[in-house]
Formats: sequence, C-alpha cells, structure tokens
Amino acid sequence: MSQQSVPRIEYLKVQNYRALHNLELKNITPLTAFLGANGSGKSTIFDVFAFLSECFTESLRKAWDKRGRFRELRTRGQEGCIVIELKYRETSDSPLITYHLSIDEENNRPYVAKEWLHWRRGRTGKPFRFLDFKNGAGEVISGEMPDEEDERITEELESPELLAVSTLGQFARHPRVSALRRFITGWYLSYLTADNTRTIPEAGVQERLSATGDNLPNVIQYLKEEHPNKLDSILNILSRRIPKLEKVEASIMQDGRLLLQIKDAPFSQPILAKFTSDGTLKMLAYLTILYDPDPPQLVGMEEPENHLHPRLLPELAEECRAASAHTQLMVTTHSPFFVDGLKPEELWVLYRDKNGFTQVKRTADMQGVKEFMEQGALLGSLWMEDFFEAGNPLKDNH
Repeated sequence: MSQQSVPRIEYLKVQNYRALHNLELKNITPLTAFLGANGSGKSTIFDVFAFLSECFTESLRKAWDKRGRFRELRTRGQEGCIVIELKYRETSDSPLITYHLSIDEENNRPYVAKEWLHWRRGRTGKPFRFLDFKNGAGEVISGEMPDEEDERITEELESPELLAVSTLGQFARHPRVSALRRFITGWYLSYLTADNTRTIPEAGVQERLSATGDNLPNVIQYLKEEHPNKLDSILNILSRRIPKLEKVEASIMQDGRLLLQIKDAPFSQPILAKFTSDGTLKMLAYLTILYDPDPPQLVGMEEPENHLHPRLLPELAEECRAASAHTQLMVTTHSPFFVDGLKPEELWVLYRDKNGFTQVKRTADMQGVKEFMEQGALLGSLWMEDFFEAGNPLKDNH
C-alpha cells in the first residue's frame, strides 16, 4: 500500500488577497508551520484556506461578503483578480494536479473569471486542462483518468458566481473533479478558544470538533461510545501532560444537556469543565483533533500555544507530525518552544516588505540554519537568537 493515501498540497500561489500580493510556497510538507510578527500575514494565509473552503461549503458570495467584499479582500492599491492556485496529489502515486481559481467582480458581485484543473498523465508530455471554465461556461473531460484525446463536454453553470469544481464535482461521472470537491469541503480549520470548550451543549454524539471547540463534550461522548480505545489513548496522553489528572467524563443531565467533568487525583469528586484550567481543556481539544478516528484531510490550527505550558509544546509539535501521516497540518505560531519541535523544511517565516506586502522564507533555505541544527541547535533557539533572515518584529520594520 502507498505510504501516502490522503491528498497533499505541495504548492500554493496567492495573488491580490489582502497583504498576499504575490505569495508562492513550493515543496509544502505534510506538517507546515507559519511564523512571523503580528501583522506579517500568518492569519491571512490561514484565511485563504478558510475562504476556499467556505466557497465550496457555502458559496462564493457568502465567503466574499463575510470578508468585506473586494474593498477589503483585494490587496490595497491593486487591480485585477484575486488568484488562488494549488498543486496537489490525491495519493503519492498520483499525478500532480493544478487547481486555479481567479475571482473578479462586476456590479458589486463576485464572479469566477477563470477556473481550471490541469495535469500531466505520464512523466512525459505536456500538461493539459481537463476542466476549463470562464465566466460560468466551459469544458470538462469526464472519466477516472481524463486524457487529452478524450471528448470534451461543454457545460454552462446557472451563474458565473458558481464554482465549476463545486458544481460538477457532485456528479459521479467526473471522479477527479469530485475528489477535489471532497478534499476541500472536508478541511477542518480550528479557531479554538478555551472558553468555548466550557459550554454545556445539548446531548448527542458528534464525530468532529467544531471550529471553536464548543461541542467538546459531544465529541468525548462520541469517542466514549464508538471509539473507547481512542479515548483511552487521548486521556493517557493528557494525564501524562497534566499532573494528577485522572478521568474525563461526559454525562447527560436531566434536562438533556451534556456535562463535561474532569477528575483530579486524589480528590473523590470530579469538577465541572468550566472550573478546569484553560490549558487542560485546550490540550484535550487538540488531542481529539490529532487522534480523530477518521481525520479530515487538511487541518489548520491557529497559535496552538495559547494557554499551554511551554514545555508541552515540542511534544505537541511531535504529535502534529505523527498526525500528518494521515492528514495535512497547517499551523500558525509565535512560540519558540513549538518551533523547537519542527524541522527546517516545515517552517516558513513571514514578514512584510517595504511596500507592505507579505514575503515568505523557508528556514531550510536560510543560510546556516541546517548547519547549526546538525550541531544540535533547535529552531526556536536559532529564531530567538536572531539567526533567521526574518522573523524579528523589532528588526523587520523595513
């Protein structure tokens, strides 16, 4: 069996999306972390994935409206389309597929100016587009393995606001298009806060944590009923990280709501989650994401270090890497302790140039970084000691 059985994004290009005037990431790894000063563009990269996901799960119009339309979305002082381009493989044996999306506006409404998918079937020959749309109309080649010689089917969408991949991907006759649609609609982007995990929701099992973590008791209930061994693993890890933690229980109250209770040794009575520390709840929530029995194919985590003890962060980075065997992880961070657990090819440093646009450098490509690490240095320490070519907010003010 192939080592990689889930889709992997290997390349990202973004143009005219807020501070990302012309950003390009090559050779993206299964675990990828973004580091930078406040305002450097970390959250904006994160939001590119959220925007694309919402275009597929809700609609282009909703995702566009939510972000203040072109007035707020398009890079200040620039004209032209917003462009998002991904290169990905469905499995390690699959050809590289490029997905291109260009969005423009007319009469205060967004529309898909261009959308295409291309690939090269063999190692030789030039790439060709098996889906090619402009302004709501275009052509698609159907079948498991679209070939340049195959018949091109002309299609017209109901509106140029619709995405061709999202619309045509609902049909079994376009399996490659469907696979991309499933991939993007299945992304999980986490905006966890400890406060949200303290809610007392309606009882009922839920398989996956919500973006804010407000259904944590429901996920614990699901794991308890359907995957008790997974829950045991999560709680064993948690108890090694949190001294004296003994048990986590989700119990149904008389009014049908679900109560999360946490028991510490040596006390006989558990306490309610709302009185538990932020760090305990946050770590529990992250572990349910990383040890998901049926993980999403891409997971995004914003600043997981918040509320966690610094000594727990290198281990969390290791857990993220282990989880990346089954999913792709994108993480934003400010923590040298989390960065200590990373490899130089996994870490990208963001900074603003003199025009205010986000630029990016991978630490593996920075002079001396690999050599220092071969001598036993850790990435977080190198960053704090100013060995990176960017990433110091006190120096990066060009």
